[in-house]
Amino acid sequence: MGEREAVPLLEVDRLGVGLNTSRGHAQAVRGVSFTLKRGETLGLVGESGCGKSVTALSLMGLLPDSAVMSGSTKLDGHELVGLADADYCKLRGNRISMIFQEPMTALNPMHTIGHQVAEPLRRHRNHSAAQARREAIALLDRVGLPDAVRRIDAYPHQFSGGQRQRITIAMALACEPDLLIADEPTTALDVTIQGQILDLIADLVEERGMSMILISHDLGVIAENVQRMMVMYGGTVVESGPTDEVFRRMGHPYTQGLFRARPKLGARKGTRLKTIAGTVPELADLPSGCAFSDRCPLVIDRCRAALPPMIDVGPGHFVRCIRTDVSMSEREGALTA
Repeated sequence: MGEREAVPLLEVDRLGVGLNTSRGHAQAVRGVSFTLKRGETLGLVGESGCGKSVTALSLMGLLPDSAVMSGSTKLDGHELVGLADADYCKLRGNRISMIFQEPMTALNPMHTIGHQVAEPLRRHRNHSAAQARREAIALLDRVGLPDAVRRIDAYPHQFSGGQRQRITIAMALACEPDLLIADEPTTALDVTIQGQILDLIADLVEERGMSMILISHDLGVIAENVQRMMVMYGGTVVESGPTDEVFRRMGHPYTQGLFRARPKLGARKGTRLKTIAGTVPELADLPSGCAFSDRCPLVIDRCRAALPPMIDVGPGHFVRCIRTDVSMSEREGALTA
């Protein structure tokens, strides 16, 4: 095995991100650690405000100037924390690319889609205008944009939401990045289009041998699209492991709550969705112990004393909870009470 294959593509070690908010300083990401191999797919799941997108933006070097980062993030063994913006610009859109939630805000309304898809090719690959245009047409055709040759000089507002998301995917893939970050890529789309976009992303990731981090609040999307997953809450990882293993034995009460809250096909009309009591705490008000303690039906005093450590509960499966001794039947009873 060569040295390039031996080193993980991405190594994140105790990543911390502090942000200035209207409530004062807040620790948005706390001690997040993981590795990502070449060609591997990882899912980040959790409610809004749990730290998923901030983690992704830190990998892209797109945090606010006032953000304070700690820990280590390495791409191919090279440290990214503290990297100069000029050096980050050489990576973004080249070796690391991102598909954002809302395609209309990710696209510049003042430029044609052809200009925007071709730009990374000219910037990072030094293509001529004609060569970049040809490749942009091929990319737009590959992501399923109808009549790409004729529509390459159109503007973003002239396309539907699903078509705009296909355009942003073409932009992200233009330079065949090593790592693709997809941040809720179907949130702004009709449900009939969501499956098509997810299938397209999965096909392209496999076709080009990319690594991918898929961010979602939807456990169903995570279950069908990634090999490994991390559940985040209160800026930290509360459960992680191979996707099949996590779904086989959901060890954290928060993961179980998310699973129970999902809509179910075949449910009778008027059936109310099960919810997790309470709300996600403000980042500036995180408790000193387990961030989920105020919403957890299994909470005891020790949960509030200190942040629980990660506990090994199975092959590559870790849970940040001191109540792993509670049986599944007891957990189910507490969650339904």
